[in-house]
Amino acid sequence: MRRQAAFRRSVPTALFLCALPVGAIVLSLFFGRYAISPSDVLSALFRPSAVPHAVLVTVRQLRLPRALAAAFVGASLSASGAAFQSVFRNPLVNSGILGVSNGAGFGACLAIVCFGSGFFTYALSFLFGAAAVVLSYFAGRIAKRNTVIMLILGGTIVSAFFAALVSLLKYIADPYSQLPAITFWLMGSFASVGVPHLAAVIPMSLGMGLIFLCRRRIDVLSMGEREAAALGVDVRLCSLLVIGGATLCTASAVCISGTIGWVGLVIPHIGRMLVGSENTKLIPASISLGAGFLVIVDLLSRCLTGSEIPIGILCALIGTPFFVYLLKTRKGGGWL
Repeated sequence: MRRQAAFRRSVPTALFLCALPVGAIVLSLFFGRYAISPSDVLSALFRPSAVPHAVLVTVRQLRLPRALAAAFVGASLSASGAAFQSVFRNPLVNSGILGVSNGAGFGACLAIVCFGSGFFTYALSFLFGAAAVVLSYFAGRIAKRNTVIMLILGGTIVSAFFAALVSLLKYIADPYSQLPAITFWLMGSFASVGVPHLAAVIPMSLGMGLIFLCRRRIDVLSMGEREAAALGVDVRLCSLLVIGGATLCTASAVCISGTIGWVGLVIPHIGRMLVGSENTKLIPASISLGAGFLVIVDLLSRCLTGSEIPIGILCALIGTPFFVYLLKTRKGGGWL
């Protein structure tokens, strides 16, 4: 009877999680700054010769790539946040805990100051995001005890270091051209995303694939390093795989969207409310919830006002009160 009741509860949840990202992407195609009739949107997708060129470009080259990018970015940040929260056994950990967000931010700012916007912004953002995680890892290995805490401390140090470098670049940047570009990039946006940017989907998919394959071992790691080692898990190798996958996810996401906070922190907790703390269920749920959430928030950023609101602002405005609600409902317990 209990199994039947659990099955009945899980089926609607699974259907909801499957339908959420698909429904959000489809919905985003019908709304935007320029009004397009539903029939024209469908024709642009399935009968491109039947609609004007402007409609075809708007739907296929602007709205669709943007929605797909938002879905993958949300899924990547949520998956890496859920994995880090379990591995580090800390409910306040997010996808940027090892300095990847600030490292990627520094790379993007450096590219804007030295080369202007363009390819170098995405390339340097990804490279410095990955470099920040490598530095955090080696900083955490300096003391050969309590590796988890040392990794978090190493990430905090590296993150603060790159944040200072970002402030330095903002200080020396041209106030009329470079500084506005830096500020806007750091607030996060999908405004400039097009078809070429979807190449970032490849490393994001690889990163999520690594996390998904390690989801059972993440459950063991969440019990503690000694317990995991006693159960036959290679703690160092598994930690490296999870950190590597999360780094691919976060660095690739940040390089095309800018810095977006709260997604990797709040979405995994929503997933736990729906499916529990077992990572075999939590990781797929976080991927689905994160994808749907960020597509919807991006849609709101395009439609709420005449000018686009940076998505990082909306995520913070939504995430902050919701996290307060989580604190109230959970009463400090049952986070992991």
